[in-house]
Parts: sequence; C-alpha cells; structure tokens
Amino acid sequence: MHILRKITVCSVLAGSVAFAESAPDYASFVNPFIGTTNYGTTNPGALVPNGLMQVVPFNVMGSKENRFDKDSRWWSTPYDVTNKYFTGYAHVALSGVGCPDMGSLLTMATTGDIEPDYHKYGSDYSQEIAVPGYYSNKLNKYDILSEVTATTRTSAERYTFPGGKSNIIINLGEGLTNESGATVRRVSDTEIEGSKLLGTFCYNPQAVFPIYFVMRVSRKPDQSGYWKMQRIMEGPEKNWDKDNGTYKLYTKYGREMSGDDIGYFFTYDSLASGEQVEVRMGVSFVSVENARENLDKEQLSYTFDELKSQARGKWNSDLGRIRVKGGTDEQKRVFYTALYHTLIHPNILSDVNGEYPLMESFGNGKKNYDRYTVFSLWDTYRNVHQLLTLVYPERQLDMVRSMVDMSKEWGWLPKWELYGRETFTMEGDPAIPVIVDTYRKGLTDFDIDSAYIAMKRSADTPGAFNPMRPDVDPYIELGYVPLGYYSGDMSGDNSVSHALEYYVADAALAWLAEQKGDKDYAKELRKRAAGYKNYYSKESGTLRPKLADGKFLTPFNPRQGENFEEVPGFHEGSAWNYTFFVPHDVDGLAKLMGGKKKFVDKLQMVFDSTLYDPANEPDIAYPYLFSRFKGEEWRTQKLVNTLLNKYFTDKPNGIPGNDDTGTMSAWALFSMMGFYPDAPGEPFYTITSPVFDEVEIDLGNGKTLEISAERTAPDAIYINSMTLGGKPLKNYRISHDDLVNGGKLAFKLTDVLEK
Repeated sequence: MHILRKITVCSVLAGSVAFAESAPDYASFVNPFIGTTNYGTTNPGALVPNGLMQVVPFNVMGSKENRFDKDSRWWSTPYDVTNKYFTGYAHVALSGVGCPDMGSLLTMATTGDIEPDYHKYGSDYSQEIAVPGYYSNKLNKYDILSEVTATTRTSAERYTFPGGKSNIIINLGEGLTNESGATVRRVSDTEIEGSKLLGTFCYNPQAVFPIYFVMRVSRKPDQSGYWKMQRIMEGPEKNWDKDNGTYKLYTKYGREMSGDDIGYFFTYDSLASGEQVEVRMGVSFVSVENARENLDKEQLSYTFDELKSQARGKWNSDLGRIRVKGGTDEQKRVFYTALYHTLIHPNILSDVNGEYPLMESFGNGKKNYDRYTVFSLWDTYRNVHQLLTLVYPERQLDMVRSMVDMSKEWGWLPKWELYGRETFTMEGDPAIPVIVDTYRKGLTDFDIDSAYIAMKRSADTPGAFNPMRPDVDPYIELGYVPLGYYSGDMSGDNSVSHALEYYVADAALAWLAEQKGDKDYAKELRKRAAGYKNYYSKESGTLRPKLADGKFLTPFNPRQGENFEEVPGFHEGSAWNYTFFVPHDVDGLAKLMGGKKKFVDKLQMVFDSTLYDPANEPDIAYPYLFSRFKGEEWRTQKLVNTLLNKYFTDKPNGIPGNDDTGTMSAWALFSMMGFYPDAPGEPFYTITSPVFDEVEIDLGNGKTLEISAERTAPDAIYINSMTLGGKPLKNYRISHDDLVNGGKLAFKLTDVLEK
C-alpha cells in the first residue's frame, strides 16, 4: 500500500480564482495538424467555433504526375499533411468525415500570366502555420505569403506579393464535391457573386444543394475577367474527354458565366514588392443577397488582423470552458485539440438575418434561434452531443430545436443531414437517443411533443414508406432484421448493424413513451429493444446474422470484416466490433453470455486479441463496460489509459482513423477527464481515472464541475477511492444530475493495483 501524496491542492472556493489568475491562452495548446493524416481527415484551416465558414488549404489536387491527386484515389478531405501541392483555399469544408464533399470556391494567388489549369498554377509551399482561427503558408513557386482567417459566415484572406504582375483567381470548377456546375457574375471592378452546386455525399445522388457567395478584393485590378474550359472531343464517337481541354479567357465580357469548369481572375500589372491584396468572401445557403449581408454585417470595417484576433478570442472563450491542470504538455495539446475538433461540427446554417434552407424543400425558413447543419448523427449521438449538453448547453438546445424543426419540415428527424438535405448515410435512428438524452439532462425548452410524434413515426411506419427504417417490418414482427431482407444481397448486407441501432433508439423512445403515459407502447418498445437476443449464437459466442427462417448464417467467421472488408450482416466491422454493442442492456447481454465472468473474459479477449477497433464507433465504449461489474473496474482504468497513450498523440497521425466530425476526439476528451457517457439516451456516465490533476468545467448554467486527483506517483492510474461532495462514492456509474449537482469529484489514485 503506497502512501498517497497530494500533487496539487485547490479548494472548491478558491479554485475559480486560481484558474482565473493564470488565464492561459487555451488556443496555444491546440495543434490543428493533429488528425491531418492516417485517415483522420481533419484539416488545419481557419474557422471559429461551429462556424459555417471554414477556409481550408486544398492540397489533394496535385499535378498529373502527383499521386495525391484527388481524382486518383478516395480523398474525403481537402488536406493531408503529407501532401505539398497547394491549389488554393476552399471555402466551407467538412472535418473528419469518410466521404468527399464541399471544399469548393477555391481562391488562389499567382504571379505572371493567368493560368487557369490547376495542374499548372499549383505550387509547393513552406512556412506553414496553423492556430485556431488562422492559417498561413508561403507559396514557393510565386514567393507569395498567404494568410487566412474567418468569422462565422465569412472569410478574410491576405496575400503579400513579391512585386510585378500578380493575380487573384477563383476556381469554380474544382473542389472536393462530387457535383459540378457553377455561375459567376461581375458586380463591379472589385466584386463578384455567384453560386456552385455541391452534394452527392456518400453516393446519394439526390442530396445536392447550392452554395451562394460574394467575393471582394481590396484594390481595383488592372484587368479582370472569366475563364472557361473548352472540352476536347476524342475517339470515333467524338466523346467529351473530361480530363483534357483548353481554357479560354474572357477579358471583354462583363455579364455572367455558367458551366462546369469556370473561374474568374483579378490581375494587377505592377505591384511593388511587399504590396498586399486582401480577399473577403461571404457565403450563404439561401441566396446571394444573404451572402452579401453576411459579409457586410460580420466584417464591417475590421482589418484582417482584427478579424484574426476576434477569431482567436472566440476560440479561447470556448476552449476555456474546460480548464485543466497537471498532466504533460503533450496531454494538454491532445486534450485541447480534441475539444477544438468537437467544436467544428455541427455548424450554424442560418444567415445573420435568421434565414436558412428548409429541410428537403425548395423554400426558406426563419427562426429566432441558430439553425444548425452537418448532423453526422450515427457518429455524434454516442458522445459529441453529450459533451455539448454538458458544457455548451445553449448550443445543444438550438441543435435539438433544429432537428425537431427538420421533422416538421419534411416529416422525419435527421439521420445524416447536410445543408438541408438528408444523405441517409450509415444506419439507425440516431436523432432519437440524442433528443431523449438531452431532455433527460434537463434541457427541455424545445417542442418535445412534436419530437415524440416524429420518433413514433420512424419507429412504426411500414418499411415501404419509411426512409429512416426501411427494414422495420421484420424488425417489429420477428424482433430482428433477416439477412438479405433490405439489400437483397447477403454479401453487402448490414442487417445486424441496422437492428442494433434500432434497439438503442427504441430503448430511448421507451423511456419517453412512459413519460407521455403511453405505457403499453413503452412496454412494446422495451420488448423490441430486447430483440438483440435473437442474434446471439452460443456456437460463435457472438452476435450472428440470421436468415428469415430463423436459422443462423452458416458458415460464419466472426472475425470477417476486419479492415473494413465486406461481411454479411455488419457494416464496417466484424461481429466482434458489434457483439458488445447493447449499451441499454449490458446486464441482459451478460446473462445471455453465461454471466459476469464469461462476459468479462470474452470482452478482455477482444482487447488481448486486437479485435477492438479504436476508430470504429460501435465498439468505442467497450473499455467502459468492465466497470458495470464490481471488482472489474480496474480493467477500464488500465485500458482507457493504454488506449489514450497509444492512439491519441499530438502528431499528425494522432487520431486513430476518421475523426467523424469530432466523435473520436470526444472519446479522448471524456476519457481524459475521467468519465464517459457509455449509453446514448441514458443520463449516466461511467467513471474512470482522470489524466489531469484538476479539471474545471463550466456547465453553462452558472455552475462549475470540479474534478481533482491525488496520486501516489505520476503514472498512478488505478482508483483507490473517490468522493463526491466530500462523501464516499462507491458506484462507478453515476447519474448526470448527481455529477453536476454533487459538488467536487475527487479521486485518490495509486500505481499499484489492489483487487
């Protein structure tokens, strides 16, 4: 038994004062390059928290000989740190996703004659800097210093030229989106406006939408005009060659131009060395007029440096809602960068006048709250929205209002919504647990009655008329989804993955139905949520796909599906990545497996045999399941610590795969603070040992949650004892209300395991 020594002391009353006096620059702990390779698909672009605008360096359109050209492989990000061929700044992008989209409206600075072909005008770069709200680099080909910053809906760019003939161009033909087609119109010598079609995210050909923009340059050019690619027809059939053509410049045409591969340029014939040209852009998903109003009202007469300072101030304000002490500098960088990443999406969609595109509609709406978009809910329903509920409740409330209003506009809650269109990416009914979870944690100022109606609609509407649950019929009738029922192709079938998500959603909906007095319906939903038992195979010891006749799929390899290979019944994972994904009934699953010991041994085997995938959502809560069983909590503490150290670093590859709009980062955040929301839809957290000696969390309601840790050694990770509000705490699963109202959560940690 080690004698516990106190690393730091901070009383509840003096804590806030002590943190305030130090007043660190939280943004200085953020490394935006974390996750920019190893398929993390984050980027170092400039943005403000939850802002619509992100200004992102685009470096995945290389020269024709460059293996990083986006058209030669699947790039779902406009930026990878290992690439060095810059072709402009994209405006409005996605972070951490697995499918390409957005990343268009490419602005670029060059010198010499106008060259519209990105294969030729692209440049390698150096002197790269990225901090929250600001990015810059040196374009080596042209000796141009480029700098960008952002407001919520607009961007500011500053280019310092070496002198001589200099250009600002906007390329509307290229980008990361799968769609083509754009329009640009000259407004004045220094202003243009237009739109570009975006969308087709993750193979949904109907999920398209326009982005509108207004762009201004800070000084009148000597020349300006349009360009357009003239395609070449090849072969005896005279087919268009999409990759080759000649560009035509239009210098004496001043109306508007439309096409698939068009652009506009501003040329300055003889700038002096060191002279600067600034570019300002406003965007909207409603109209050009709104884009202009966004630009006028958010930028006013601010200088570039003032906008840059404001952006950093917003980040410091948001990052400073969680304050940590202790740990290493690297751990602080990992933590605050993770917090930074969780505050990128969802994004504000409404313009400064409150207007936004209605969901799946040709019209526009207007509300007195912020309308949000980019609801990657299959990912974020597991932990991102729980973090927002805890630390940024005013934003989470607006997000829930946005989801509910979407259901009023087109009949359904979102699944994976993108700028007013539903992409139907991944599976399940993930808005249900998000809304129920939020409501159960006390954020109730939204239309829960309309939400309940929409939830019931997706839970009960027959599959032929149900875009959220197209395979709901056998799910209700049999308690499971038979292999091949929906896809008709067993090799690419995701039936088990679908059903497991429905079970989680229906468990959450059952609670709400009970509160609404629909007791019989609640009973039926609880029965549905227990349907996972149909999939359990004693032979394989896992969940296993089932046929319509009730027989299990044979032959069956529970390890098939590793490394994202296709496997019958499961999506992007093997049976082992899904077998323990029953967060609403862990005790029932353990009983099914033969009791606590067999459950724990089998779960430990998953980690010992490297079957756990840290980048796969269904199994990311696995380490916390041990703490559901008395005497096994140490496994959670050991595993979480090991996984954090192995997979989350301050290097560019420091996220284990797609960040999934902040989901992987949120896992790291909660784990480093010492608690995790392991069951979406339930207001509970499972406790583990914190990384830091002190954590202060502003809860957005005037209250502060404090967490402290005393250690026998710097590497002590095992919980010897813990108290909440000075009272001994024995339970490793704690309710949201107890956590936020119980006072200080204090740990005593030891480096020696005592079982």
